[in-house]
Amino acid sequence: MYEEPYRWIEAVANRRTYLDDQFIQGNPLIAVSFARGILLLTVNRGTEKIYEIYDRIALGGMGHPADLEKLRYTLLDMAHVEGFQRSPSDVTASRLMKNGLAPVIKQAFEEIFKAPYITKVLLAEVGATQDRDHLFSINYDGMFEEQREFGVLVSSSSIRETLSQEWKAQGRPTSLQAAIEVSLRMWGISSLLQTDTPSPDEEEKGAVSAPTTSVATIPDKETIASRIRETLSRETLECVLLDRESGKMETYHTLCQAELQPLIPQSFVPVIER
Repeated sequence: MYEEPYRWIEAVANRRTYLDDQFIQGNPLIAVSFARGILLLTVNRGTEKIYEIYDRIALGGMGHPADLEKLRYTLLDMAHVEGFQRSPSDVTASRLMKNGLAPVIKQAFEEIFKAPYITKVLLAEVGATQDRDHLFSINYDGMFEEQREFGVLVSSSSIRETLSQEWKAQGRPTSLQAAIEVSLRMWGISSLLQTDTPSPDEEEKGAVSAPTTSVATIPDKETIASRIRETLSRETLECVLLDRESGKMETYHTLCQAELQPLIPQSFVPVIER
């Protein structure tokens, strides 16, 4: 009887190790708040990862597509019920995260006889002004946090900390083109850092002798550009703008490839497309 709590703790620890390993090969997602709205950017291999949830709210995900779809429908149902029973202004990213996503994901993670959600989620809500923008990210264990101006989904907390410090050290984007350039650069950095991250199994086997630091070294500009060019030559760039200046209640706008091409810096464009 006394062993049961310890078995549960061990099972949860093993589950955490397994899930951490699943995200190393995933594609990061970047969200940037700027004067015009909120930009969400990632790349995909054929399956979309950014979706509209409500008039001013978007969802971005990293992980298993099937799990992301389950959570998306959970949020859609909750948002429309809230909007119908209360009012559209009561549908906020904060309510959806705290009352919708977090309890569901936490319960699935802690019930060791059921499969957890292999996904991390970011909710973005564009406000009437930039200081009212909200970005919420949630981990596979149900832990969530609110971020300002810059949000990211990556495989580990150390990479997220590195990107946050890099964001603070650079100038803020003032236009859509600048936001795309910054987001692509941040995506390139996070993709490279994830590639260099050892899997939990490798760490346990002693493959890494030096302790990991909380802040990793930022790759040089050409290495970042090379990773972006290589990725865009075989995968699709996915960008969504929550446009506060649209003049409409619905702010969600998917940027098509024709719109994106003039906005991508030439150093990031694959050679075959130039």
